[in-house]
Amino acid sequence: MTDPTLALPVGGAMDDIGTRRDFIHVIAAAAALGGVAAVAWPLIEQLGPSADTMALASIEVDYSKVAVGQQLVVLWRKQPVYIRHRTAAEIASAVRGDHEAVIDPAKDETRHKAGKAEWLVVIGVCTHLGCAPTFGEGDWQGWFCHCHGSMYDTSGRVRRGPAPKNLAIPDYAFLSDSRMKIG
Repeated sequence: MTDPTLALPVGGAMDDIGTRRDFIHVIAAAAALGGVAAVAWPLIEQLGPSADTMALASIEVDYSKVAVGQQLVVLWRKQPVYIRHRTAAEIASAVRGDHEAVIDPAKDETRHKAGKAEWLVVIGVCTHLGCAPTFGEGDWQGWFCHCHGSMYDTSGRVRRGPAPKNLAIPDYAFLSDSRMKIG
């Protein structure tokens, strides 16, 4: 009978086993490195602002062609913004509403820039569930949300319905008589 300890590979066969083991170690290390990179990349990427947010952090809008009684809708940060050129009757109605009971009290003068009462800029998203209200409907002839019936006046203040807050006002500034910057 032969001793099994004597049956070890000799010469080239032993080198072949070492080479295979080295190859497996290299493949395992490469796979581990790839796994770490696959996990780390999205984590590092999400720390910075997204490209679309950076691109829409602020926008400039030419509002010179908006006629009295009309509104311009622009997209800012993936939300519609209504730039309303209010009529004298809309402004008067909004000022009268300053003294009426409203869900979220705010005077009309705080909802537009000083000296620019004819321009109202609001985010066109209902504060109830995020629908887009339309203008010229409802009891106050302001914005009306068809989804659940919230009504806003010509100043964007919520008057009736499930909406808890007025239409939000974005950060904006008039750059000239024809351009404004939102954001």
